[in-house]
Amino acid sequence: MSQAETIQRPGGAVTAAWIRALELTAPIPRRPGDILPDVIAERAEELGGAPALLSNRECLTYRDLHHRINQYARWALEQGISHGDCVCLMMPNRPEYLAIWLGISSVGGVVSLLNTSLTGRSLAHCINLASPRHVIVSSELFAQFAAALPLLSSSPTIWAHGGPASHGEQVDKAVERQKIEPVPEAEQPPVSIADCALYVYTSGTTGLPKAIRISHGRVMQWSHWFAGMIDVQKPDRLYNCLPMYHSVGGIVAPGAILAGRGSMVVQGRFSATQFWDDVARWECTLFQYIGELCRYLLHAEPAPNETRHKIRLACGNGMRADIWAAFQKRFAIPRVFEFYAATEGAVSLFNVEGEIGSIGRVPQYLAPLFPAALIRYCAESDAPVRDNRGFCIACSPNEVGEAIGPLRNGLRHLANRFEGYVNSHSSERKILRNVFQPGDAWFRTGDLMRKDERGFYFFVDRIGETFRWKGENVSCTEVANVLGAYRGIQHAAVYGVDVACADGKAGMAAIVAGKRLDLQALRAYLAEHLPRFACPVFLRIRRGIEVTATFKYNKADLARQGFDPHATKDHILFFHPGRQRYVPVDSGLFRQIQAGEVRL
Repeated sequence: MSQAETIQRPGGAVTAAWIRALELTAPIPRRPGDILPDVIAERAEELGGAPALLSNRECLTYRDLHHRINQYARWALEQGISHGDCVCLMMPNRPEYLAIWLGISSVGGVVSLLNTSLTGRSLAHCINLASPRHVIVSSELFAQFAAALPLLSSSPTIWAHGGPASHGEQVDKAVERQKIEPVPEAEQPPVSIADCALYVYTSGTTGLPKAIRISHGRVMQWSHWFAGMIDVQKPDRLYNCLPMYHSVGGIVAPGAILAGRGSMVVQGRFSATQFWDDVARWECTLFQYIGELCRYLLHAEPAPNETRHKIRLACGNGMRADIWAAFQKRFAIPRVFEFYAATEGAVSLFNVEGEIGSIGRVPQYLAPLFPAALIRYCAESDAPVRDNRGFCIACSPNEVGEAIGPLRNGLRHLANRFEGYVNSHSSERKILRNVFQPGDAWFRTGDLMRKDERGFYFFVDRIGETFRWKGENVSCTEVANVLGAYRGIQHAAVYGVDVACADGKAGMAAIVAGKRLDLQALRAYLAEHLPRFACPVFLRIRRGIEVTATFKYNKADLARQGFDPHATKDHILFFHPGRQRYVPVDSGLFRQIQAGEVRL
C-alpha cells in the first residue's frame, strides 16, 4: 500500500497519529484556565512517585516537580511579581530549570529563557529586550553574566542559583523556605492560556536575536499535540540533550513527555561519544534531535551501545535527506518523525509517514486547520514576486518559494496563531499584506521550500542563505547536501564570499573530510550533481566546524575571513578554470584573484 493510501485509510497508523493529536488539543480552548502547571498537578495526583525528570544531577518525581513548581510560584508572589512582569533565567540544562519557569509563569510572570552561550553585548541585548524585574543566574554562569551587567539598560534584582556570587541573593535558599502546597485559591492570580508565559529568542543567525512571545496556550498546544503525534505512554523515556532555552528542548520535549505521563532524561549538553551510552543506560525509548546533531552521531566512531537500546522513535527537525536512511540503518531506529514549525507560529508541517527528506505534509481533509502556501520569491529584490494586480503568485508543484501562513486570531487557532515579538517593529516586518486578496495578512517564515505533487514539503534554504553568482541564485543548503552525500566528507558549511572585481558572491565550502579526499573526483562529482554556477569556487579544509548550541553551522566568521590565506591556518583551495582543478591559494594567487587577473 502506498503512503498516499495509508494516510487516507481509516484506522491506519498515520490517521491515528493525527486523531490522537487532535483529540488531545481540542479541549484546550474550551478550558482557558488550564495551563501546563495544572496538568503537572493532575499528573502528580495520579502518578505520585513516578519519575518525571531524570538526570545525573537530580531527579524529580511528578510529586516532587509539582511541589517545586508551587515553591517557585510562592517565591514569585513574595517578590511582588504580577501579570506580565518578566524574570530572566540563565541556567544550564537540569530538571530545576523546568520547575522555575513553570512556577513563575503559573502566577502570571513571564520567564525569558536566556541563551547560556551568550556573553557581553549579545547577552545584554537579550536581557534589555525583556526589561526584567529579576534575573536568575546559575552560579557557574555568573562570571559570564557579569560581563553583561554594565551594559544593562535597567537595574533588575539579581539572584544566584546553586551557590553564592558577587551579586545577588541565593534564589534556591529563598525558595526552599517556601511551602510545597499550592498557592491558596484566594491568593492565586487568574492566569489563562491567553497570557504570555515565556520569551524565547531567535538564534540571531541573521541579525541580533529577537524575543518571541509564547503564550500558555501555545505551551499547551505544543505539549499535547506532540504527545499525540508520537503517542507518548507511561513507560516512555525521552532523552533530551538539546538546550532548554530553545523551544524544542525546553518546551516541546518536556511538555510532550509530561503531558503523556512519561519521563524525560535531561543531559547537560550533547556529546556524540556519550550519546548512546546514556540512551542505553537510562533505557530511553525516544530522543529529540535538531539541526546537524544526527550527522555528528553518524560520523562518530562506532559505539557498542549504538544498537543496544530501546529507541522506538527519533523526533525533531533538520534531518537531511543525505543521511536519513544511513542514520536509521546504522543505529537501528524504527521510525523518524520529522516536523517543521516556526517558533513564532502560523506554519506547521508534520512528516508522519517518514518520507525521507521531507519536512512533512498535511492531509487534504485537515488543510483548513493547518493552512500554508508557497509564493514566488525574488532573491535579487529580496521580496515576493507580485503580478500586475499587485498580488503574490502561488508556486506550482516543485517550484521553490517562501512558505507563508495566514494570520489568525482567537484561541481556536493556537496551532498557527502569530503571537509576535516583544518588539512590535520586528513583528510587523514578519507580516505580508495584500497577498492573495485586498486586506489579507500572512506570516512570513523566511524559509524557502518546495512542495511535490503528493503534497510533501521539502526545505530548500533560509532567505539570506542564498547568494547570487554568475547571475544565478545559489542555495547554500542544496550545495551542502550534495557535499554531505559525498563519501569522506563529514561536514560541509556553504556560504558566499566577496571577490573584488566580480559581481555577486563566489561559492565557498568549509569541509571536514577524511585524509584521502580525492579533489579531482570530488570536483567531477560536484559537476555531475550541481549546475556549474553552484559548484564551490573555493574550498576550506578544516579539522572541525563550529556549530551553535542548536546545531546550526556558525558561518559568520568563515564568510568574513573569505579565501584570504592569511586569515586562517586552514588550507584554502581555488578551482582554477585554466587548470581545471583545485589549487592552493597562496598570497600571490590571492592578489591575482582580487585584481581580476584570474578568470573565475
